[in-house]
Amino acid sequence: MATKTIAVMNDGDLADGQMKEVEFDGGKVLVARLGDKLVSTSAYCTHYGASLAKGVLTADGRVVCPWHGACFNVCTGDIEDAPALHAIHSFKAHSDGGKIHVTADPKFTKKDDNLVRQPTIAVGLNTEESSGVVIVGGGSGTIHAIESLRENGYKDRITVLTKENNVPIDRTKLSKALPTDVSKVELRSAAELKEKYGVNIRTGVTVTGVNTTSKTVTTDSTGDSTIPYTTLILAPGSFPRRLPIPGADLSNVYTLRFMEDSQKIEQACASSKIAGAVGLGKRLVIIGTSFISMEVAGTLSKKGPKSIDMIGMESVPFETILGEEVGKGMQAVMGKGITFHMNTGVQSIEASSSDPTVACAVVLKDGTRLEADVVIMGVGVRPATDFLEENSGIKLEKDGGVLVDEYLRVSGVDQVYAIGDIAVFPQTENMTPRRIEHWNVAGNHGRAVGRTIAGNGKPFAKIPIFWSAQGLRYCGLGGKASYDETFIKGNPSEGKFVAYYIKGNKVVALASMGNDPIMSKTSELMRLGLMPSAQEIKGGTDILQVDVSTAQAKAKFTSQ
Repeated sequence: MATKTIAVMNDGDLADGQMKEVEFDGGKVLVARLGDKLVSTSAYCTHYGASLAKGVLTADGRVVCPWHGACFNVCTGDIEDAPALHAIHSFKAHSDGGKIHVTADPKFTKKDDNLVRQPTIAVGLNTEESSGVVIVGGGSGTIHAIESLRENGYKDRITVLTKENNVPIDRTKLSKALPTDVSKVELRSAAELKEKYGVNIRTGVTVTGVNTTSKTVTTDSTGDSTIPYTTLILAPGSFPRRLPIPGADLSNVYTLRFMEDSQKIEQACASSKIAGAVGLGKRLVIIGTSFISMEVAGTLSKKGPKSIDMIGMESVPFETILGEEVGKGMQAVMGKGITFHMNTGVQSIEASSSDPTVACAVVLKDGTRLEADVVIMGVGVRPATDFLEENSGIKLEKDGGVLVDEYLRVSGVDQVYAIGDIAVFPQTENMTPRRIEHWNVAGNHGRAVGRTIAGNGKPFAKIPIFWSAQGLRYCGLGGKASYDETFIKGNPSEGKFVAYYIKGNKVVALASMGNDPIMSKTSELMRLGLMPSAQEIKGGTDILQVDVSTAQAKAKFTSQ
């Protein structure tokens, strides 16, 4: 189909700093004005399909998705920030005769597979002769590092070593849906990674050591067990923790981190060795009230269990991150059909008398006994850095993390980077080293490292963004130590609120439900140094009305 040039709107209907979604030959395009420049792109985010016109436009050429913070260059369509893995199309826009015209191929304006712009990868990849980049790990950081390396012109060999038995997946979907078909959650197929990206991906491989002197990685593979590298990216992620209590390793006690875990939990909730536990009428006990635990509970509650009991050490879920009032509201919103046992811990997991390999109950520290057909532990994770403990030349922090600089380079080691769950990196807000366990942080780390290795690096400066299946949005620095007070607009128990986390007179984080795109706007205000003070917020300032889009706004944040 040939391109078409269509007048989509009146020139006077689009002011500086505005963007609008408009019809285009049966599809839709986004049109925006930045100063005296007109631009046009695809209308939808390639992550989960949100309308970009409902997001945030900034004067330095960024359009941010209203849901999960995916960011694109509005002038080129290129990805600026994760979680989107695909760029959007960029179209020519111009003004003529009082009308704004867009030139585009109509097939690229419809909400289907053509919406995705395929990446531009340099020809002549040198995938056989060089040692190139070796990536340890197969998660979000890895797939985004691959994308970024190739998008930025890196031509040499890329080798991925992952203990997982699959290519990188959308791990966020595990707790949200408990998928069993890996092909439904693959971010790129193995064939695509090999043929298009020139990636040698080795799945089911455990890395046993790193030698930064000889620049080699060793694995448990027979045969080719030593792999040389020019540049090493450490992205092994985390291992789920198990409580050190009796019964923690019984056969129907699960954690959720890998595809196999999702498959096992789904299967366990459909059948059981316990007499009388048939089909979906199961008694489920979930230990821990983390976001993953709450999402799993929400997913399983739709499958008709007999009961769901959740156990937490806090007074309400998420208290240490979101505070008591918001946590209480989130419990009301997310906890329908769940019986909570808070301010307590687990003493033991009891084995069945008929089969001592199977758990039949969870015993709390106060003696309460909760009958269980399936037990799921969501009690946190630890950095998967055991392979670095001996003779690697890389120093581990007390929690198992790896200290890096603002470029995510491992301190004191040549050509080694650490990203994702293991990276202790300087935060944008105050440059204090901090380790953050979140899928989207890892993805943005991967994108940053890919640019740096390809020669286009700059200090990592992304505001952390989080979300949950129930519509919670969060950005900034979390934890009680990060803020002194909370200022809340709306009612968390009704699932519509904005909570500002304040230290001194500064807003350091925000949580919201039902108020998109306030999280995306806040993350951009923080990035640009334009976030209103706590006093201004309390005085009624609406941050959605704070200008970040016009030439006047650009002059303000570029002068800082």
